[in-house]
Amino acid sequence: MTGITGIVRIKERLIHGVLFLCALASVATTAGIIWVLAAESYLFFQELHLLDFLFGLRWAPLLEPKSFGVLPLVCGTFLVAGGALLVAVPIGLGSGIFLSEYAPSRVRSIVKPILEILAGIPTVVYGYFALMFVTPHIIQPLAPGTDIFNAASAAIVVGIMIIPTIASLCDDAFRAVPQSLREGAYALSATRLEVSTRVVLPSAMSGVIAAVILAFARAIGETMAVTLAAGAMPRLTLNPLVSIQTMTSYIVQVSLGDTPHGTIEYQTIFAVGMLLFLVTLTFNVIAQGVLRRFREAYE
Repeated sequence: MTGITGIVRIKERLIHGVLFLCALASVATTAGIIWVLAAESYLFFQELHLLDFLFGLRWAPLLEPKSFGVLPLVCGTFLVAGGALLVAVPIGLGSGIFLSEYAPSRVRSIVKPILEILAGIPTVVYGYFALMFVTPHIIQPLAPGTDIFNAASAAIVVGIMIIPTIASLCDDAFRAVPQSLREGAYALSATRLEVSTRVVLPSAMSGVIAAVILAFARAIGETMAVTLAAGAMPRLTLNPLVSIQTMTSYIVQVSLGDTPHGTIEYQTIFAVGMLLFLVTLTFNVIAQGVLRRFREAYE
């Protein structure tokens, strides 16, 4: 027995060590990414003032006269991500309510995997779908004169991409609501719609808000679909029918290899990447804070 116990302990320590190394590798990778972004961004901000970068109204680091105001990229990023939420939240939330409150178990077992297949489609396919179908067959007939590259088509396809995230997380949040709350509402003669919207939805609001914020963070970081659909014209505009450029699409543009290494134009990749990282981190922190507050409110 002593020998068997010793072998079991050795195996447990070995498993513990392997898992620790996996966790350490994740932390080290994140730290390495932050270090590279911070180091290159520091070199960039030695040449340019931070306020000029954050609040400048023109972005043209590759053209003469050069300008490094990142606001057009930030505006384009939030224009696409905000439009994506307008598409994804109603459909994703409705899908989550249907799957958790209305769908029979057999239908749910079929529909949910099919819905999640959307998350596995390559993003470049969504980009070409926006370019070849959404813009010429949906947007331009409704709004003649729309640019072939525009923020609206990018927002639509990114919204389709993040529907599975919202639907799946909302479904899980709704199913976590205790059944006793539903039964109590039905005992008071509430309809299924009233139970879904006035009992289940408020009880699962923390999960719904977290799902929306996480989907928004993903929309902000989307690259290929936005690059193909929205174009590469940095504009400070709220018009979704014209070509714009996001932070991620700019990084793709400059990363193609035409910009000499070590120049300030090359270092803009890391400055924009650091800003994108901080924005995404901020939204994740907000999501965690919202979750914690709602959990305290309902406990």
